Amino acid sequence: MPLLDLRQYIEALRNLGEIQEVAAPVSLDLELGAIIRHCSETGSPAPLFSAFSDHPSGFRILGAPAATSAQRGLAMVRVATSLELPPTSSGIEIAEAIAASLDLPAINPQIVDSAPCFENISTGDDVDLNRLPVPLLHDGDGGRYLNTFGCIVARTPDGSWTNWSIARIMVVDGKRMTGLVSPQQHIGMVAKAWADLGKPMPFALALGVEPSIPFICAMPLPAKVDESGRLGALMGRPIRTVRCRTVGLEAPASAEILIEGYLHLDEKTKEGPMGEYPGYIPTEPAQDGPVYHVSAISHRNDAILPVVAAGEPVEENHTVWGTMISAQILHDLRAAGIPATTAWIPQQSAMHWLVVTLPRDWRRRTGIDAAQALCQRIGEVMFSTKAGVIVPKVIVLNDDINPDDLKELVWAFATRCHPLLGHAVFRDEPEDPLVAYLRTNEKIAASTGKVVYNCLPPDEWGEALPVRASFRHGYPAEIVDRVKRRWSEYGFM
Repeated sequence: MPLLDLRQYIEALRNLGEIQEVAAPVSLDLELGAIIRHCSETGSPAPLFSAFSDHPSGFRILGAPAATSAQRGLAMVRVATSLELPPTSSGIEIAEAIAASLDLPAINPQIVDSAPCFENISTGDDVDLNRLPVPLLHDGDGGRYLNTFGCIVARTPDGSWTNWSIARIMVVDGKRMTGLVSPQQHIGMVAKAWADLGKPMPFALALGVEPSIPFICAMPLPAKVDESGRLGALMGRPIRTVRCRTVGLEAPASAEILIEGYLHLDEKTKEGPMGEYPGYIPTEPAQDGPVYHVSAISHRNDAILPVVAAGEPVEENHTVWGTMISAQILHDLRAAGIPATTAWIPQQSAMHWLVVTLPRDWRRRTGIDAAQALCQRIGEVMFSTKAGVIVPKVIVLNDDINPDDLKELVWAFATRCHPLLGHAVFRDEPEDPLVAYLRTNEKIAASTGKVVYNCLPPDEWGEALPVRASFRHGYPAEIVDRVKRRWSEYGFM
């Protein structure tokens, strides 16, 4: 059944053993963030907090909404459930389904007359962000972050492009927020179009939306492609939206909390630092960020705020953003004539690796004779797209390797990658400044070197692959089947 709001999603997770009610009061200052971090790192159920020791009642918080699970065979159950796929789906299977949807026609959203978020509305002088339970997530964060898993809605002045995105947003005071608005990101492009007219950008921030929406907000679609229509294609139904009260936008009607206002690029205040997806809390001082002026706050009764505590893998940057980038790159490589079996960002790599696997007959399929030339072509395709901006290191392997199996991947990279031969090196490519190892000049330029590692067999082997000395690959199929059938007979559990 379709999951049309966050509450339906929570009930679906509860039935799967993936929700932990936390009735004991917890502090929004670090304690809540520490609990979410521990849940993410241990694969514990998503915590649903209902009481805070330092904030009035009336709101709830859902932590780790799309983190991985420790349940056997259900590692990606929250991701799969969010996208209405079978709960046992693997990350690679999920990415394949998303990539396939990119060739389907868009299904535009459906505007509805009203929504539950308008049960409580504050505008003008009544606006007060401090009424919301905004946590201090990491020891070292420069402020309290309200948006870690919400949908920012923005539209170009001519109305031709409506962008849905995720970017961190920090509360400044009762009526102002700030956050990362990179000029290379689509929200920055839309904001600049308004600034070029001498106007602030109208925005809506929808928090606690139906579970599939944060995924499309994280997907690196090409510029001027509406995320709402692509999500409709993925889910097979139009996404419901509702008209905002104080800005000329439509926002997801499923929102638990809806914040409206105007983003001023020409007004600055200090933003950050914040613990982020590479797994570090930056030591640099706060940077200047543009100011969001809030004109309205609406919310449901007993509203639920989803919260991600970013950091070391695995958390939602890696499960959501990583899965969507993998799907987009898989689609882009195939569209360019590269017969990728899989393109997958291993979650433990914190978005720094992408693995591309290929069938042994890739030479015949591509007309490319040498592995280094193939790696060069893969890099040219990847790094020319928005999806390829994030990932600095690409590993190219044959498809006998499962890139979602970390043990198998580490072994293959260690034993198949010649340290000197066949790699494709790219210099001065666009890169996310949040990548931890970048030097100061690279962060400022948002540019660095990238590499495509050749882990394919030597060209002189042709289509031959190394013979693997493993249970699955090193014995005849009938022996493998016999051992599996007789395993308990041998005395093993």
